[in-house]
Amino acid sequence: MRALEKLKPLSLLVLRVALGVVFMFHGYPKILGDPKSWVVAFGHMGFPAYFAYIAGVLEFFGGILLILGLFTRVTALLLAIEMGVALVKVHIPQSGLYFSSIGKYELPLALCGGAFALAAVGAGLISVDNFTFEGARKAPKKSKP
Repeated sequence: MRALEKLKPLSLLVLRVALGVVFMFHGYPKILGDPKSWVVAFGHMGFPAYFAYIAGVLEFFGGILLILGLFTRVTALLLAIEMGVALVKVHIPQSGLYFSSIGKYELPLALCGGAFALAAVGAGLISVDNFTFEGARKAPKKSKP
C-alpha cells in the first residue's frame, strides 16, 4: 500500500485534469457556442436566464483552473455546489431518486463528488497552487542567528 501512497500527487493531477476537461466541455457551449439556446433552456428549468452565463463561465474557466491546479479548493467547491444544485433542482426531479434511474444523473453526481473531493483535499503537489500558496506555507522558516 505504500506504493499507492506515492501515487497521490499523480492521482490528484489525473482527477483535476479529467474533471477540468469535462467541465470545460460542458461550459464551452454555454458561453462560446449558442448561449441564447442555453438561456432559454435555463429559463425552462426554472432558473433566471443569466444563470446560463454564470454556469458557462464557472464551468469553462473553472475547468481551466482545475487543470492548472490554480485556486483549486475554491473553484472545486463552487463547481461542486453548482452540480449539487443541478442535481437537486433539475436531474433528480426529472428522473426520480431510484436506483434504476441513476443513469439519467450519473454524470452530474460524479462531477459533484469529484469536485467536492478536490475542494476537501486540494490540488496536490503537481499544481500551481503548491508552488504559490500551499508550498509557500509549508516551507521552513529561516531563523536569524
